[in-house]
Order: sequence, then structure tokens, then C-alpha cells
Amino acid sequence: MDLKDTSAIVTGGASGIGAAVVRQLAAKRAKVVIADLQAEKGEALASEVGGAFVNVDVTNTEQIEAAVNKATELGPLRTLVNSAGVGWAQRTIGKDGQFESAHNLDLYKKVININLIGTFDCIRLAATAMSRNEASASGEKGAIVSMASVAAFDGQIGQAAYSSSKGGVVGMTLPVARDLAAAGIRVNTVAPGLIDTPIYGEGEASEAFKAKLGESVLFPHRLGQPDELASMVIELVTNSYMNAEVIRVDGGIRMPPK
Repeated sequence: MDLKDTSAIVTGGASGIGAAVVRQLAAKRAKVVIADLQAEKGEALASEVGGAFVNVDVTNTEQIEAAVNKATELGPLRTLVNSAGVGWAQRTIGKDGQFESAHNLDLYKKVININLIGTFDCIRLAATAMSRNEASASGEKGAIVSMASVAAFDGQIGQAAYSSSKGGVVGMTLPVARDLAAAGIRVNTVAPGLIDTPIYGEGEASEAFKAKLGESVLFPHRLGQPDELASMVIELVTNSYMNAEVIRVDGGIRMPPK
């Protein structure tokens, strides 16, 4: 699928993996809407790539609609990349046998609301706009890529909420792809492994921690780079024969229980 003179939306696009995706989409000459809560970073990146920033909390349907409307102003919306997400770690029960120390249910719901429900809300709204596009010569109207995680398959102790949310993203990929096939819209998912993003912090201690983490990767023995993940996203968007697939980008890692 040719992205020239089309528009794209990247949720969570102001930093990390999302920002790498934004830059690579822009290099394909797409006009990119950065849908994020980080206004300063988002606006700076939008200025850099000639796109636009829209303040979006993916649990807010009206804000998602605003991003979709902005994208359609820039060109036909052909691409959605769902990269917004949060993590949380807590064991299912506490050590004292008290109900109060069990996993915080509100935080479980928050992770599901952002990572899973927010992803689906973005898909249903962006796909609606895509369905109005004129089909390409190959019959395509758009492509959607969502971000899961290897935690969807190898969830560790304490990752019940995060793994549930990312497992849901994996689980929706095929049925949504089947659903949207009639509209000429492809749907794929990427499951990143350990990627070097700002979540690990900065400085000497951070670098040592990341190096230690990288030792568990099968090969190469390091964390992945955002651009390596973003290049797979671009392939899934532009390769017209990629559909209904979940692809791990993880250096072969299989996460241990903890």
C-alpha cells in the first residue's frame, strides 16, 4: 500500500516505539497525526515530520474522534497504529491472606481500559473513516497495526493485568481482520519483546540494567531498538498480503516466570 499523500494516526506517538513509527511513516510521505497525552514532545515531533499533534487519552472516545477528524483533513486516512499503552505489576494475592492486599481491581480495570478497550475504540473509529476511502487498485482502503507484547504469551509473575490486556489485543486480531475484510481494511498485530525505550530511564545504572536484561535475549544479546520494531510496523502497513497476523519481534526471547 502506497502511503504518499495519505494520512496516518499513531497513538502513543510522542515517544519510544510510537515516535519511531511516526518518523518512518513520515519517511513514506504520509501525514501523521500524533495522538498522545505528551503535548510538548508530541508537538515537537509533529513539527519535525510535518504532521499534527492531537491531545488524546485513548479512554476518551471524543478525543479519538478528534484525532480521526484531524487525520482526514490532512488526507485520506489509510493507516492506524495503536501504540498507546501502560504497564502494571502486582501479584494476584498478598502475603498476609487479607482481601485488602489482593491485586488492586481498579488498577486492573485501568490497564484493560487503556491497552485493550482503548485499542478497540481506536480501531472501530479509524476503520469507520477508512471505509469511506476510495479503494486502491488492489482493493485496499486502509491498514491497522496494534501493539501487543510477548507478555501476551509469556506473562510473568505480577503481569496478570498487562498480559490480560495484551492477550486481548492478540485475540481480537483475527476476528477484527475478518470483520474488516469486507471494507478492504487489513489488521495485524506486533508483539514486541524487550525494547530500549524511555521506560528504563537514563544514566549508568540504567545502562547496566538494560545490559543485564539483554543477556536473556536469544540473539542478539541486547534490547531491541525502536526503529527495529517500527520497521516491522511499516512492513505490515505497506505489504498488501499481510493480514490477520501476530508477529513477535523479540530476538527469540521466551520470558521466564519472573
